[in-house]
Amino acid sequence: MKLYLVPTPIGNLADITYRAVEILKDVDLILAEDTRTSGKLLQHYEIKTPMLSYHMHNEHKIVDHVVGRIKNGEKMALITDAGSPGISDPGFLITRKMLENNLDVEALPGATAFVPALVVSGLPCDKFVFEGFLPVKKGRQKRLEFLKEERRTIVFYESPHKLLKTLADFKTHYGGNSRVSISREITKMFEEHFRGTVDAAITFFETKKPKGEFVISLLME
Repeated sequence: MKLYLVPTPIGNLADITYRAVEILKDVDLILAEDTRTSGKLLQHYEIKTPMLSYHMHNEHKIVDHVVGRIKNGEKMALITDAGSPGISDPGFLITRKMLENNLDVEALPGATAFVPALVVSGLPCDKFVFEGFLPVKKGRQKRLEFLKEERRTIVFYESPHKLLKTLADFKTHYGGNSRVSISREITKMFEEHFRGTVDAAITFFETKKPKGEFVISLLME
């Protein structure tokens, strides 16, 4: 009667702990954000545990059923496509449901994209704010304005097709001289980091098409 929140590699398949592999082999069922993506990881480590699709589009429909099965004695693990469950990925809802039912939840330490991006940014990381993805439309400008007084390093996630729009919003709200570190493909063969001002970042990514998923660390001027 337990749920494990198990981080999975964000790129390099070697970035998984021995304990995580053991747990994924031991549980009765693995809840996976995308069974096709997770299937490659499981095959690599010869994990034959069955999977059930569990993602943002179906979690509200099946979470009570899943928790009920755990309550009846099953052990399950939740994994996402990459990184730690609950960090801009499914995890919060089922954890809350488990605790409401006095069931045990255990989170394993492991891979997540924003920590390595932050610590190599060259920006202060003793205190920071994690924002994840900004709202796409509704509430976006309000959120950006709310953050205007923040003086700690702020960490965002962003997709390649929205990167330039987000940098333009940073310039509008926080000024072109604000400092950024922009990381992509962390732990992968083509890992890259851009460090400089918002203005310089806009110029750089206007000439080099953004590819991959990005982590942005921002320090306002």
